[in-house]
Amino acid sequence: MSFLWPQTLWLLFALPLLVLAYVWLLRRRKVRTLRFSNLSTVRQAMGGGIHWRRHLPPALLLMSMAALVLAASRPMARIALPSDHATIMLAIDVSLSMRANDVKPNRMVAAQEAAKAFLQELPKNVRVGIVTFAGSAQLVQPATLNREDLVAAIDKFQMQTGTAVGSGIVASLAELFPEEGIDLGEMTFGERRQRGKPLDATGKADQPPKKEVAPVAPGSYTSAAIILLTDGRRTTGVDTQQAAKMAADHGVKVYAVGLGTVDGEVASSEGWSMYLRLDEPSLKAVAATTQGEYFYAGTAENLRTVYEHLSTRMRVEARETELSGLLALAAALLAVVAAALSLWWFNRTL
Repeated sequence: MSFLWPQTLWLLFALPLLVLAYVWLLRRRKVRTLRFSNLSTVRQAMGGGIHWRRHLPPALLLMSMAALVLAASRPMARIALPSDHATIMLAIDVSLSMRANDVKPNRMVAAQEAAKAFLQELPKNVRVGIVTFAGSAQLVQPATLNREDLVAAIDKFQMQTGTAVGSGIVASLAELFPEEGIDLGEMTFGERRQRGKPLDATGKADQPPKKEVAPVAPGSYTSAAIILLTDGRRTTGVDTQQAAKMAADHGVKVYAVGLGTVDGEVASSEGWSMYLRLDEPSLKAVAATTQGEYFYAGTAENLRTVYEHLSTRMRVEARETELSGLLALAAALLAVVAAALSLWWFNRTL
């Protein structure tokens, strides 16, 4: 546990002074009490439980003050909580190799069905966005809670040539952090993207100012995650490891799912040939860089199992949570109980 305002904890040293003050008041009252000739009769009339009852309300009040001091220090603790505002980005490979039927009925259909099942398993308050990538990457469905729109977007996947794995990660980050103005085109084409744009005073293409982002610890951004599914290796677009480093700097975990042939082989389908090879080392490096995980899904059943595992993992997150509200509530309850007992047992206030 840590504290945002630890200097407030010095007030705890005042609590022993309150205890000493209470003891002093009790002794002063005892001195002023009238002497009775038969003290045993008085004790019998007071009852055996009166001794501890007289101290319980002040003790509860003291505990209430301690809880208030702790609340004022703003304690923080890592607690497993439901992901109320989480966003999951599905970045799915739609390259032509996804037509291969080594995964029945073919890789694309198996990926689509697994993605739909994944949506059903997620909590309803988790937003999901969809990015597809082949020769380029594009956002096909902005992050939404509407599962029907997501399913419709999955059913409309169009396959293309090329495999821009890194671009799929960058496009997902652009959706997660729209205020940063992440430009996938500039990262892909560099200076060629600047041609035709108006020039500034220095002779360079006029660009809107970009928001500077300080890198954070990898995996520390628990409000979002990227699930990357591909069956091949990068052939174009942003470098995969550069995109992974970008995700790590934003604290976003990437869960990479490999679907395809690890060793590499030539396959044919409907009269066309393709060279199949899954770049597992690259995907494992992406997962390691972002503090995510890598999963290999060689069959349709394995793919569904992977998505079920991920949906379970997305339900609850360990977050750094402030406990001030809970401590303040406990302090209020203790004070109310102390006052109620004082009125009930002694017909007076503390």
